[in-house]
Amino acid sequence: MMLIEETAVSQSALPLDEFKSHLKMGTGFSDADVQDPLLESYLRAAVSAIEARTGKILITRSFSWSLTRWWDASGQALPVAPVSDVISLILRNRIDEEETIDSSHYVLERDAQRPILRPAGSALPGVPPGGVVELSFVAGYASDWGGLPADLGQAVILLAAYYYENRHDTGRGETDMPFGVKSLIERYRTVRLLSGGRLS
Repeated sequence: MMLIEETAVSQSALPLDEFKSHLKMGTGFSDADVQDPLLESYLRAAVSAIEARTGKILITRSFSWSLTRWWDASGQALPVAPVSDVISLILRNRIDEEETIDSSHYVLERDAQRPILRPAGSALPGVPPGGVVELSFVAGYASDWGGLPADLGQAVILLAAYYYENRHDTGRGETDMPFGVKSLIERYRTVRLLSGGRLS
């Protein structure tokens, strides 16, 4: 199973000015933008960390997902949310021949926590032996920062600031997440059922 981000978050979608304001950086100076690349890198790191922790995509972009079999042919849960559109569903056999499945054979069941690809009939198209199914879709809360839920946007700013303020501390990694950030994103985390009935 592999999820690939086909399009990146654009620079214009990142809240650089808001981040600078949060850090209380001065404006109007000739070198005011000298740290912009560094600040952008921390914003991107914060977005990635929060998306990984919650399973929610913040800024809308395209993804592709490949798997060797359906977990449930009566309805396959997608790996991230929210998903707004399925672009294509392709079956590829072991000799790399592909078949594009017409969209009339499946339907996207939108859900803020766990979107599901449902068959139009009784089951999703069978995956060829030794082959894969490749699904392309669009996911994300909003195309720009202003469309994000306020708590998620605030969590990104706080986490990016944490990375920035601790950038010289080699004992910390970007996997660290302050309690305040965890509190803001907790309700967005997807509960997953593991083997044996345990919840994560």
